[in-house]
Amino acid sequence: MYENYWGLKEKPFRNIPDPRYFYLTSQHEDAYMKISYTIMEDLGAVLLTGVFGCGKTLLLTYLENELSKQRMRFIRVTNPQGDRLDILRNIVRQIYTEPLPLRRSDLASDALLEIFEQKIRDNMRDGIKTIIVVDEAHLIKNEDVFEQLRLFLNYQADLGFEVNLILAGQPELKDKIAQFRHIEQRIALNAEVNGLDRNEVEKYINHRVKVAGGKSGIFLPRSIDIISDKSAGIPRRINTICDLCLLQGMGMNKKNVDEEVVDTVVKSFLKNAPV
Repeated sequence: MYENYWGLKEKPFRNIPDPRYFYLTSQHEDAYMKISYTIMEDLGAVLLTGVFGCGKTLLLTYLENELSKQRMRFIRVTNPQGDRLDILRNIVRQIYTEPLPLRRSDLASDALLEIFEQKIRDNMRDGIKTIIVVDEAHLIKNEDVFEQLRLFLNYQADLGFEVNLILAGQPELKDKIAQFRHIEQRIALNAEVNGLDRNEVEKYINHRVKVAGGKSGIFLPRSIDIISDKSAGIPRRINTICDLCLLQGMGMNKKNVDEEVVDTVVKSFLKNAPV
């Protein structure tokens, strides 16, 4: 709607995990390095935590996009709230080319594990690493799910783990895992991402505008000060505010997103609603 007005090819602040828009801040780079190292060295499991909207899913999407070029097979579990059989069925459906029975009663765990084990051996034979990514892992409710994830790490070769595991979620995931020593002891590295500081917010905004085909300078320094403060540096919140600012700025016939535009957005759109 406002793309032509600001000289953009597309909207730069959509809250979707598009790896083109991934901006590697110092903390995201540290997390990327730790996760990559765990995978490349077959260390087993790595933990990624951060508050809601801080870019965990986009980081994982970027990581998968980059590492998939190196003969790696990623399996994503995005809703881990079911039981052990639900998780196992979800994973097997992603790696097994033949159709599985639709009825849950026809999917015994032993049969699923047999399929899983065969696919892991096939991947190993073909020189392909298997990585299971559990996003929103703080939502896991059943202890048997953690036990199944631990069992995946029992597949080991002489030089390391045959299956690597990435557990990603909000900060409370750390406390939840601490209750299950059997899997906590398998965590090789811990990575964490939080809100951006003011300078990172400016670079983040300019990066996304540039990827969308725009020129830097659309957002004036004072407007970025306010956006940084009101968003607490959380990328998802920054995206929401910036998107509304581009819309509001067009409506006010502005040449730049200035302090007046941001103040109007905050007062009109965000006063009584979470960003």
